[in-house]
Amino acid sequence: MTTQALWTTASGKTACDVSFDHGGIEVDLDAEAGGGPHPSAHDLLDGALAACTALTLELYVKRKGYDIQVLRVEVTHGKTEAGFTMTRTIHVTGNLDEEQQASILRIANACPVHKTLVGDITINTATALNAA
Repeated sequence: MTTQALWTTASGKTACDVSFDHGGIEVDLDAEAGGGPHPSAHDLLDGALAACTALTLELYVKRKGYDIQVLRVEVTHGKTEAGFTMTRTIHVTGNLDEEQQASILRIANACPVHKTLVGDITINTATALNAA
């Protein structure tokens, strides 16, 4: 899968268009940097963690037959002196015993996006200059 972000001066806006193999979305600067109404790149990162957690838990609770009606995952982020912090809260509507609650946390921490974010990440960057 290839993801692409495109911004042009002709657009007259701060947002860029991000395209995926199956759709796209407008992404803007953070509000404090002058961004507009669209999600920021950090919002997308929060969304990726929240969605991956919810979907991973959905598969798990269905397989286990847990008595859960709703799983809602909230993720917030912020800057600290130590760096960047993300806070994930998993809201569960249903009936779980202590062992099942512990398994929810264990499985949430096993979601692929969480594992990526807490693991070693290498980002290889290259430039490709196209003359105007």
